Amino acid sequence: MAPHDQTRKAASRESEEIAPRLLAWYDAHHRDLPWRIAPRALASGTKPDPYRVWLSEVMLQQTTVEAVKAYFRAFVEKWPDVEALAAASTEDVMKAWAGLGYYSRARNLKACADLVARRGGSFPDNEASLRELPGIGAYTAAAIAAIAFDRPAAVVDGNVERVVSRLFSIETPLSEAKPEIRALVERMVPDKRPGDFAQAMMDLGATICTPRRPRCMLCPLRADCSAILSGDPERFPVRLPKAERPLRRGAAFVAVRGDGAILLRKRPDKGLLGGMTEVPTTAWTARMDGATTAAAAPFAADWQFAGQIAHVFTHFALEIDVFHAQVSGDTPAGHFWSLPSDISGEALPTVMKKAIEAAIPGATKKPSPHTAKRPA
Repeated sequence: MAPHDQTRKAASRESEEIAPRLLAWYDAHHRDLPWRIAPRALASGTKPDPYRVWLSEVMLQQTTVEAVKAYFRAFVEKWPDVEALAAASTEDVMKAWAGLGYYSRARNLKACADLVARRGGSFPDNEASLRELPGIGAYTAAAIAAIAFDRPAAVVDGNVERVVSRLFSIETPLSEAKPEIRALVERMVPDKRPGDFAQAMMDLGATICTPRRPRCMLCPLRADCSAILSGDPERFPVRLPKAERPLRRGAAFVAVRGDGAILLRKRPDKGLLGGMTEVPTTAWTARMDGATTAAAAPFAADWQFAGQIAHVFTHFALEIDVFHAQVSGDTPAGHFWSLPSDISGEALPTVMKKAIEAAIPGATKKPSPHTAKRPA
């Protein structure tokens, strides 16, 4: 029998043994995260807040834990429950989200909060009903069901895919192996503590079974991991070669008024960076270049080249030539001025912050309370 077949044959037996050992490891080594109820508190009767679980899971989509922590704390301080978030303006939510990326998540977050609030403020407790809410797909529904409601759902994110791919030496490229991985996770999920099991799998992938230099000697599942036996755990998950990202070009125009205010406008609600704020730019998209010279500016001014910035989106890379000018006169239609004291609070995506910083270093940084001027 081939090793691959032997691994599959043993999967059912191993899956029964994996959960207890993984949960014991999690009890001792879980990460302390602002949205998480620790195992001991959970065992003593503390209940997870579905709002906080949902908010964290939406924020964590395609974003690192470290990047999310500060955003999560700011959101729950400003909007402590789903009704408060529903009562907020979309503009305020987008401002609070600025810099976290993948801005369709913020629009869906607001739409979901609105719908849940209209339905009485309670999130549904099962995957099927959760998936009917805006912005909640298969992974997020499973995570909320397991972590918030203790449902035995198979929660499969990138960390879990890596752990399972190595545990069972899955040779199928990851893009095609997802149904197989999900089926294996479904067999491993215990009836008791499925939420802790889901978080344990994610913590194992994030801290032990890492993409590079996994700490296999510290892994609670090392005795069952066939990738360790192969001698090359980093080979898993198997990936197909990545297609090269296309490079797009464009220009951005940072206009500054005499009082230091910067000229901004809002992007269309739909599409790339939808609903976010920007300095005027040329018409670049994921599929086409925009103009790159001062001649393409939205109005005449003494535009000076301020440098070039680069930014990488999911499906393309972008280079923007930045131009800077001091201006006066009427505000162009569809634009508004943001004072220096307000610019850090605008709904500026990272690429626009880079453009402004190229022209006016430090302009988008929040003033430090230690350096703020005190009354005389």
